[in-house]
Amino acid sequence: MSLDVSPELLEDAQRGEIDDKAFVECIRTSLPYAWEMISGLVARLQVDGGEFADNLTPPPDEKARGQLLRVLASDAMRGTLERYFGVKLAFQNCHRVAVFPTGDSDEYRRFVTAREQILNQSPELRDC
Repeated sequence: MSLDVSPELLEDAQRGEIDDKAFVECIRTSLPYAWEMISGLVARLQVDGGEFADNLTPPPDEKARGQLLRVLASDAMRGTLERYFGVKLAFQNCHRVAVFPTGDSDEYRRFVTAREQILNQSPELRDC
């Protein structure tokens, strides 16, 4: 299971839409490695500035890798985090997460190309 959903949150969802704040809290507590990765990159982008902030360090284990894959593969989770943090998320391989300011920058468009995906490959990353 991707998320640890409280009975209260499940009841709220059964009654109707849930707000982003409740969903963000569910993501934060269910996927702590992914949350720390993304929130840390957002903080780095805000403090350091620049075109984007990205991670180049592989996750410490398969559990952490799975958290990143789940949060970024889910349109609902990814979209909610983008709204919450006010960024655009991009993803390559098993760990290269990047955060970009909102909008459609040249750097973002370049990061999500097939060329950049190919250039980001290496034999060490074949199992991710």
